[in-house]
Amino acid sequence: MSEPTQCVLIVPCSGIGKPFGTVSREAAYEVVEDLRPNQTHLVALSRLVMGDVEARTAVATCPAITLDGCKLACATKMVRECGGSVMRGFAVLDVYRRHRDLKPHGIARLNDGGLKLAHALATEVTAVVDSLVAPSCPAEIKGNSHV
Repeated sequence: MSEPTQCVLIVPCSGIGKPFGTVSREAAYEVVEDLRPNQTHLVALSRLVMGDVEARTAVATCPAITLDGCKLACATKMVRECGGSVMRGFAVLDVYRRHRDLKPHGIARLNDGGLKLAHALATEVTAVVDSLVAPSCPAEIKGNSHV
């Protein structure tokens, strides 16, 4: 593996109205806000789709982990389309297959199973982050955990 990076971008699905999309976003928030706030940075898929220069520049210059809610893999495809490197792509459905007892229900508010599934995904993402990062993000990114 190459030298550790200073920060990893987390790009979750934006599947609004779909439980697996909500699971991907909840997992991303847990990683960025709670588990690895100094090593990760959230990039909203919608900003990439809309052509936001700051988001596209971040994706083109920093390694990314994508969290896709369905087989369309929009987050992974968009990161690559923007010239980014997907260090690891996660599909919520694959995580669900390993944790069939954690069936997500709800959209605006996930049930207990959905929240536990999001935590399982966040734990897997954190392990990948730990294998990729240096001790902390650059100062210019630290103050803003979301792009």
